[in-house]
Amino acid sequence: MTNDEICDALELSGKLLELHGENPFKIKAYSNTAYKLSKLRYDFEGKTLQDILAIEGIGKSISEKIFELMQNGTTLELRGLLEKTPAGVVQMMGIKGLGPKKVGQLWRELQLESVGELLYACNENRLVTLKGFGAKTQETVKQNIEFRLANSQKHHYATIDILVKKLIDMISEQQPDLTILPVGQLRRKCEVIDKIEILMDGEKQVDTSAIESQIPIAVNYITCSPEEFHYYLFELTGTRQHIEQTGFHESMGKIFSDEEEIYTALELQYIEPELREGLNEVILSRQGALPSLIEYEDLKGILHNHSLYSDGVHSLKEMADYCKELGYGYFGICDHSKTAVYAQGLSVETVLVQQQEIDKLNAGYTDFRILKGIESDILSDGSLDYPTDILKTFDFIVASIHSNFKMSEEQATNRLIKAIENPFTSILGHPTGRLLLARPGYPINHKKIIDACAANKVHVELNAHPYRLDIDWRWINYCIEKNVMISINPDAHHKEGFHDMYYGVCAARKGMLTKEMCLNALPLEDLLRKFKK
Repeated sequence: MTNDEICDALELSGKLLELHGENPFKIKAYSNTAYKLSKLRYDFEGKTLQDILAIEGIGKSISEKIFELMQNGTTLELRGLLEKTPAGVVQMMGIKGLGPKKVGQLWRELQLESVGELLYACNENRLVTLKGFGAKTQETVKQNIEFRLANSQKHHYATIDILVKKLIDMISEQQPDLTILPVGQLRRKCEVIDKIEILMDGEKQVDTSAIESQIPIAVNYITCSPEEFHYYLFELTGTRQHIEQTGFHESMGKIFSDEEEIYTALELQYIEPELREGLNEVILSRQGALPSLIEYEDLKGILHNHSLYSDGVHSLKEMADYCKELGYGYFGICDHSKTAVYAQGLSVETVLVQQQEIDKLNAGYTDFRILKGIESDILSDGSLDYPTDILKTFDFIVASIHSNFKMSEEQATNRLIKAIENPFTSILGHPTGRLLLARPGYPINHKKIIDACAANKVHVELNAHPYRLDIDWRWINYCIEKNVMISINPDAHHKEGFHDMYYGVCAARKGMLTKEMCLNALPLEDLLRKFKK
């Protein structure tokens, strides 16, 4: 089982135990372990029970449950819990805003045993009669069900990309003469995927069922002759709107040596696959005005990271050393601020202790530097989370909202603008707070927010975590227009999280970001000058 599958099984075990009123200490052990492993992304393949026991912070009992999951795909305990719980009730626990206790109420008091029945009950105004519920809760539950149903067949790009790469590698190893590439949404690197298309210049002769069984979407293989490969690669990559806007038509023939030749024949500047969405890319291409898109190699450092000081998995030194090992020139630590109690946010005293450690570590580095940062909670009134005498001790501050998400567009916009206007704010973190396929984020007036950033010399984060990718790439062009730089940040809570920068770059390229407009593509000295402004 993968780390994610084990986390899901542990989390489900804890929820079912709570649903059935079992031991609260046992419930907490399950949920804490699931949370820890979700941050750690541990590779369980081939691991022994002794290996699992060696993972810091996981007890003997839970380690044995994890090993049982690895051996059998489930546990006796989980199987027993599922047997006495209707499948629809288990699905109801996946609705955002409904914990096991509330689901238990709905099940036992209203006899609801499926998500469909729950949605009907919301429409019939039945939840308001239950203790702890009300009209607002009922409406929120209804919206969350509708959001989930609308996204039920969609998956994060990062999840599908990894599996499809394994699939293509397997085919290529056994059929090295076959040219094979993903097309459509995958080649455009869309943040959410609901369709998998793979183009090949010949028939597949490999049994891929083992890998395909792990992929949650059916794989559609499209075959063509080797001579026609680039024609179909072009036709199947872009959206229908993109293809129509280029003026491409079948009478052009099907024999091309590469896609560049097709765009040349259409009298267009070459358009990178990520851009082929049918927005303004063809107009810019016709004008020869498409920019050179940012490359992964352009990044000079990694900002917005967490350590053991708050809710990270690795120590400050471990995070910094790995960042240096990856070839970056600077590392920005941004542990959570004091209001984020759930994430072990740093007290004023702990901030000063961490900054002393940073000074000691920096004294031992050459050609590398740790920057003193914090992810400061934007409080409900828009203020930041520390007094001025502490805020001024940081090299930079990422200001983010982590609480009180239920806001109107006006409330959210005003709250963010007040934080942007704070002279100590350097970067606006994940501006909408969205979690792709989980929550839509609070509504904001993007133009007003970006205008405020421009006026106050504040940069905007593109949070590279594949579940966030926030700011949405569709607003990057407006940021560039207003001379607001984008900071591609992984929000890494462990060393492996640094690799999420790849997904941030994918999204940034879709938004036509250049290295000149990327904050962390700047050399260290230029970056520090930006922060001082």
